[in-house]
Amino acid sequence: MVKKILSYVKEYKAASVATPIWMVFEVIFETLIPLCMASIVDNGVNKHNMQHIQFMGLVMAGLAIGGLLSGFLGGIYGAKASTGLARNLRSAMFEKIQTYSFSNIDKFSTAGLVTRLTTDVTNVQNAYHMILRMCFRAPFSLIIAMIAAFVIEPKIASIYLAAVGLLGIVLFFIVRKAMKYFSEVFKKYDDLNAAVQENVKGIRVVKAYVREEHETERFKKAAENIYGMFVRAEKMVVINAPIMQFTVHSCILLISWVGAHMIVQEELLTGELMSLLTFCMNILMSLMLLSFIFVMVSMSTASAKRIAEVLDEEPDIKDPENPVTEVKDGSIVFEDVEFSYAKNSDAEAVLRDVDLEIKSGETIGIIGGTGSGKTTLVSLISRLYDVCDGSVKVGGRDVKEYSLDTLRKEVSVVLQKNVIFSGTIYDNLRWGNPDASDEECREACRKACADDFISSFPDGYETRIEQGGTNVSGGQKQRLCIARALLKEPKILILDDSTSAVDTATDAKIRKTFREELPDITKIIIAQRVSSVQDADRIIVLDDGCIKGFDTHENLLKSNAIYREVYESQTGGNGDFDEKGGEL
Repeated sequence: MVKKILSYVKEYKAASVATPIWMVFEVIFETLIPLCMASIVDNGVNKHNMQHIQFMGLVMAGLAIGGLLSGFLGGIYGAKASTGLARNLRSAMFEKIQTYSFSNIDKFSTAGLVTRLTTDVTNVQNAYHMILRMCFRAPFSLIIAMIAAFVIEPKIASIYLAAVGLLGIVLFFIVRKAMKYFSEVFKKYDDLNAAVQENVKGIRVVKAYVREEHETERFKKAAENIYGMFVRAEKMVVINAPIMQFTVHSCILLISWVGAHMIVQEELLTGELMSLLTFCMNILMSLMLLSFIFVMVSMSTASAKRIAEVLDEEPDIKDPENPVTEVKDGSIVFEDVEFSYAKNSDAEAVLRDVDLEIKSGETIGIIGGTGSGKTTLVSLISRLYDVCDGSVKVGGRDVKEYSLDTLRKEVSVVLQKNVIFSGTIYDNLRWGNPDASDEECREACRKACADDFISSFPDGYETRIEQGGTNVSGGQKQRLCIARALLKEPKILILDDSTSAVDTATDAKIRKTFREELPDITKIIIAQRVSSVQDADRIIVLDDGCIKGFDTHENLLKSNAIYREVYESQTGGNGDFDEKGGEL
């Protein structure tokens, strides 16, 4: 995991190396200052040597400037390296998510991915910054100060050694206990983000049903869980402060007591005692910094694991080694297809024994109850999911033989959940074809019966769409999505219940346009209304993942009980039909 995260330092390796180097220089400068102070007292003040005092004062000023400059450069390089790592991680995660198949995305919640891209990366960034600066500075400062103390007076330095050993043991148990809570707390962030995301996205529904109080309580509960976990962790961490203060003051008292006796007995100079007291603070503060580093690392370890999960996740669907880069036509063949979302479990298959043959240019309707597998069936055509058994062929070749880019450019899908992005209408339409001219955009909108309402806007095609398409109606959003799909000029066009919010007259007009102006494109229309599919060349009747009928509207009315029941429930028919399928 550490190796995986550090591999994204990349172009910031030089800054990552420069940071600890400058921190080491800062420690060296800071360690020399107490020695200069001791020299001023012992060789300057006590001997009334003003020249020595002035000289050492200049040396101390130079050391202080050197320490300041080293710390400043260490901070700059550390910030550059840590923020660069965060940038690379976010970019890598976002790029990896783009390669995921639907089955990969199903493993991570949307809120979980958002947390990993934001909070978790920020935790790793802060930890990396602290590691580069303090993880080198603190132990190096402790070691240098300890060596200097032993050089001056080993007896007093032994007091430091005992204090460091005691604090090390205590801090180990504190940090070990706190890590347990910090590793769990970030899982709670997913729940918090989910509450925020769902509330903001569905704020109109929340207000329509007067559920503000319910949503507020839900958010408070998620926030309370995070609060509780952090409090438990911080309760362990705060123990560190009083123990540290007790140890520091005890050391100062012992050093002062022992040092005073040694000065009286002329075994130690006054300036040396001052240096030892300064080193005492340096050693113990370095230890405290190390404890904070351990806490920060424990927090970031949980985040790093979550980031690594995203980066290590291998897409279930990939391009073959020598992919086919051209789709011959819009023909579609399903051969003994079986599919289940939970591939590694005993869950019941969503689709079973599916055998279909669709000719290029045909218009195929799909009808069935909720959960019958309609959306799943068409998702296999553009390889949004892979079949568990059997095969799906497009243009005479197995879809697994095509490059994903080629296949999905030729199979245009208007998904069940329409998504419009923020930007102008032109911007949204050109998702289908970035190089489409204004005239091509207008022509696609005319075919999708969207041109009229777009022209009624004051800014026409330059009208700005708000995020999620909240400033257009459901029917308008659907027609924009259909126009966007048409701009791809695909060989196969799939409309997954994409006219459900459109009135029947407009729906009929769209179907007529498709029939007359798009004869070479294979059109698959999923619908809840029989009227939306009855003029299709053939209609697939799905029930519980199985095909219960595949024929024309007229023949299905005569021979298929499921289709006839749906038709009668929607038209109020009595079940008696003439030979053309019309009501008698």
